[in-house]
Amino acid sequence: MIDFLLDPWELPFMQRAFAVAAVVGLVCGVVGVYVVLRGMAFIGDAVAHSAFPGVALAYTFGGNLLLGGAAAGIVTSVLIAYVSQNRRLNEDTVIGVFFAFAFGLGIVLVSTRDSWTTDLSSFLFGQVLAVSPQDVWTVAGIGAVLVAVVLALRKELVAVSLDRETARAAGLPVFRLDLTLYVVVTSTIVMSLEAVGNVLVLALLITPAATARLLTERLWTMTLLASAIGCAGSLAGLYVSYTYDLAAGGSIVVVLTGMFVVTWCLAPRHGLLARAAKKTVVGPVGPVGPVSPGGDGRAVRAGTS
Repeated sequence: MIDFLLDPWELPFMQRAFAVAAVVGLVCGVVGVYVVLRGMAFIGDAVAHSAFPGVALAYTFGGNLLLGGAAAGIVTSVLIAYVSQNRRLNEDTVIGVFFAFAFGLGIVLVSTRDSWTTDLSSFLFGQVLAVSPQDVWTVAGIGAVLVAVVLALRKELVAVSLDRETARAAGLPVFRLDLTLYVVVTSTIVMSLEAVGNVLVLALLITPAATARLLTERLWTMTLLASAIGCAGSLAGLYVSYTYDLAAGGSIVVVLTGMFVVTWCLAPRHGLLARAAKKTVVGPVGPVGPVSPGGDGRAVRAGTS
């Protein structure tokens, strides 16, 4: 067991992979909490795919793939935030429009090239084992800024996530908060591309937060749990990848999903077994009065301190 835990750390490329995976897992856990609370998992998928044309364009002209993806993702997120302010259009509808357009544009750009190269495939599927020391420091710096922004605006982001109209009536700058959250989500996704790639990045953003959601109703506790789950699952996935010679990004996602399934079954209050036991004890007695908010696990207490 000791050899199993220590052997990967003797390799410099694994040390860098562990560092990037830990930072990415932690940041995705924190940011993903607000994505899950808002019910906007679709935006994560849309932004991840909207980065594709930027990457394809950067590849075509020999530019930096991550910078190209970040630029395209941020432009798309700004457009989504602006257009979705129209109350006649549901946010998911607007996201769907730009998601389809961006991915279609990426396919068109890729079709202009004669070959599919390793650089472009690493963007799609991740290449965490090939990160450089500079990549580690870049990811750590960007991650620290993103976490600081989210924690500084946590109360406002929760207010907008739970009730946009009430937040607007209270004088909160809803559009600017929407824009900030979209840009943070975009930056988090682009930062995570090297770890798990464009295809799997949504799982890293959503799964830790969804797992934590099953364990608590308090925002601050949920944030801590999501970051811990994201970090631990990413490290465990790398161990699995190293031990069995499997794809690193896919291994991370499989481990995180396994943690979610176990939690879904065994969570003390909202797990499958707990609910089954509760039904068995109570029996079919019919209505028992009004259900208090949060009793079904859907409401989150916004207290953060």
